[in-house]
Amino acid sequence: MSVEGEDRLVVRDPDGLVLELVASATEDPREPWDTPAVPAEHAVRGQHSSVLAVADADSTLRVLIDDLGMSLVSQAGGRSRVVAGEGGPGRIIDVVADPGARRGLVAGGTVHHIAFRGPDRATQEKWRQELLDSGHRVTEILDRHYFTSIYFREPGGVLFEIATDTPGFAVDEPLLELGRLLKLPPWLEPAREDIEHSLQQISLPPQNTPIGTDK
Repeated sequence: MSVEGEDRLVVRDPDGLVLELVASATEDPREPWDTPAVPAEHAVRGQHSSVLAVADADSTLRVLIDDLGMSLVSQAGGRSRVVAGEGGPGRIIDVVADPGARRGLVAGGTVHHIAFRGPDRATQEKWRQELLDSGHRVTEILDRHYFTSIYFREPGGVLFEIATDTPGFAVDEPLLELGRLLKLPPWLEPAREDIEHSLQQISLPPQNTPIGTDK
């Protein structure tokens, strides 16, 4: 189902994961990924939304609205949209009622989890206690080196994470160098050789090569 004011191009990755490129009429203040090959007005700005296909949409919506404080903004054709804060791209979850949906699982062709941002550990600790008080089974606070995380599953089995913004990805390399090298947290460094060997090589065209050409 399409949402009014949005055009979607549906694709599948090599593992069968369904992805949608969304062109939205809603203003998006995030900076585009601008390159010579793609003009800024057509460039990707970030994740637009997450889509949860669940058998019992009402139970999932109760968690999102009652426990996580999101707001219901539309419902049509078995699809409900909730937003965080004022909404807009990057703050949207669509819940699709699908009686045949399987419980959330971890496997090829699936999204491992949906992550929500928290500014710091103090906020995360508050969220954890509130979720426990609401009856959810929540993990301990886990150190991910670049941030800390807690996890819990909603009734449909989808895994939710609340992760902190701090300390951030610049803790072990300069901000302008991010993404140039494979950085690993200390506990994964002993496995670096195996991890590097398992990564798929990606080749990018020269920056001045328009997309759609083979030159």
